[in-house]
Amino acid sequence: MTEIWSQWPAPAKLNLFLHIIGRRADGYHLLQTVFQLLDWGDTVRVRVRNDGVISRTSALPGIPAESDLTLRAARALRERTGTSLGAEIDVDKRIPQGAGLGGGSSDAATVLVALNQLWGTGLSDDTLAEIGLSMGADVPVFVRGQSAWAEGVGETLTPVPLPPRDYVILDPGVGVSTAALFQAPELTRNSPRMTISDFLTGTCTANAFAPVARARYPQVAAAMDWLGQFGETRLSGSGACVFAAMDSAEAVAAVVRDCPTVFTAYWALGVNRSPLLDALESYRARF
Repeated sequence: MTEIWSQWPAPAKLNLFLHIIGRRADGYHLLQTVFQLLDWGDTVRVRVRNDGVISRTSALPGIPAESDLTLRAARALRERTGTSLGAEIDVDKRIPQGAGLGGGSSDAATVLVALNQLWGTGLSDDTLAEIGLSMGADVPVFVRGQSAWAEGVGETLTPVPLPPRDYVILDPGVGVSTAALFQAPELTRNSPRMTISDFLTGTCTANAFAPVARARYPQVAAAMDWLGQFGETRLSGSGACVFAAMDSAEAVAAVVRDCPTVFTAYWALGVNRSPLLDALESYRARF
């Protein structure tokens, strides 16, 4: 086993809008959304093993090993490439679980990108995104590392340049079941198809999950109502976290400072290029 640990960012994301425009024959919902990557998130540490063993140094509470996306990602990459190497993985979790911020998907994407480099397996971003898609529709956007317009189940991506914005993210302290919201009879599944131009002109701001989450989770409704005093507040993904863009860093700091103790507030900057790509570039320059 090598003694060298390397450290890799796993950024969170926001959904700046989310429409459901239909269903595929296999039952998967067809989406349109914009993924805004953030400069804030988890940190993944990786150490290569020579014996082929893939393991986590510490377990995530409530996540059995067979459901751990970081382990699944590493094993899928090993299976695809046939490498004899293994890895130890450790995750410093900052992104709340069940928050709609893509934490598990981002961790999995970071493992794929990092191990592809560390193992020297040389797969393309397209192939890594394909592997990641089997673990979740959000994984490809984190692999590719660009804020993007997304369609299909979320895997068909078109990079979209977004202005840098300071965001307040509010965690209401409740987990939301994405599967339950997708199955909700009141969920709007036939929104009209939009275009990137519609988004850029401000036409697309709604999230199809927001009214369902508000009705079913009082904590989400309370968080949206409180943050709504300071700006247009939206749900990210299927929730539970909500967010609002602020006009200045000072405005963000004031909201975070005054946040009621029943919520947890985070401050993040929207970025077009993932910090994971910067870390990969820096690693390649060093080694």
